[in-house]
Formats: sequence, structure tokens, C-alpha cells
Amino acid sequence: MTFVEFGNRMKTRDKIVFASLELFNEHGERATTTNHIAAHLGISPGNLYYHFRNKEDIINSIFSLYESHLESGFKPYDDVPINVDLLIGYFDAMFYTLWQFRFMYANLADILSRDEALKKRYLHAQQQVLNRSSDVLRKLKKDGILEVDDARIVDLADTIKMMVSFWISYQLTQTSISTITKATLYDGLLRVMMIFKAYSTPSSIATFERLEQHYRNMASQERNVAA
Repeated sequence: MTFVEFGNRMKTRDKIVFASLELFNEHGERATTTNHIAAHLGISPGNLYYHFRNKEDIINSIFSLYESHLESGFKPYDDVPINVDLLIGYFDAMFYTLWQFRFMYANLADILSRDEALKKRYLHAQQQVLNRSSDVLRKLKKDGILEVDDARIVDLADTIKMMVSFWISYQLTQTSISTITKATLYDGLLRVMMIFKAYSTPSSIATFERLEQHYRNMASQERNVAA
């Protein structure tokens, strides 16, 4: 949901956070000033500074949204049958995280280098993601979806996390693109899918092939819309 869709239901502080997120994603965090944010909202810079001391303070509030999403989007499933829809839920959570917070992934090292406290929060959040992702992989192994040694599960989860975390910066530095699109992110999910397929069991390979086709279709649709 964009800032406009939230409309007047939000308090000014929340409007600033979501407008900042929108502008950071669209124009880049470094190119967006607090004056740009205030003008976008039609408020005075003084009104913005009443709620936030500076841009780093706004980034910290955006990071709180990021933490909340990571906590809710990557929980192990319990007492439900594994199926395509459940797996799509996990991959869609990856996509949402990358898309909604793409400015952060695009410039992660720089943002964290400017705020030691934020870096500590980020490292803690990523450790929690690693723990929960490892639990999901263990459950998928138990349910006959993946075939992987127990001793390798954490490394596998970390490899997937690494690919997701740096897919955007890789695209911006190793290819000719200058703007991250939804199609670009679906391409990243398809690379992650390759890893899952490599560890799939004979009985689950068809499920991952259906997932792969689903996200190929999503990427194609996004490219058709952009054309």
C-alpha cells in the first residue's frame, strides 16, 4: 500500500514515515532530504522536525516497520499441511520485504555505517531471521519436502538469506539497470527457487516446478505492464 492509499487516516508522524519510505524507494535515500519529505506532504520543515530530529531518526522508524515485517513474515508453520499456497506465502513475504524496503537493500552498507545503533538492530534482526528460516527448513525436511543434512541446514538458510539480502545491490552494480522493478525482484526469487529445487525430494520437485512457473508468470506480467 502506498502513502496515498493510507490518506488521512494516519497521524502526521506516521504520514512522515510512509512518505519517506515512498520517496526513498523512488528517488534513493541520499537524494531525498527532509525538505523534500515535508514538501511532498505539504507541511513545513518545522512540523517535520517536531516529530523527527533528522533523516536518520526517520530511517530508524522505517526500520521498525522492517523489523515487524520480518517477525511476522517468516514464522515456521505448525499443524498445517504443506502445499503450494503455503510456500507461496513464504516467497511472497520475501518479495514484499525486498520491494517495500528496496532503498535499504540498495544502499545497506552505507546506511548502517552511519548509525552504529541501527547496525546492531539490523544484525539482531538478521540473526532472528536466520533462526526462524532454519526452523522452516527443518520443518520442510521433516515433512519430506527437502533433503538436506541437519548439519547443513543453518548454512543453507544463511545462503538463501545472503542471496535475498544482496540481490538488489548485485543488480545495481553488476548489470546495466539503474532502477529496481518488481520483475527484477521476481528474477531474484527464481534464483532462490533454484536452491530449493536442488534440495527438493523426488516427491516435492513437482511442487517447486509449479512455484517456479508461478513466479515466471509474475515476472512476465510485470514486464508486460512496464512495456
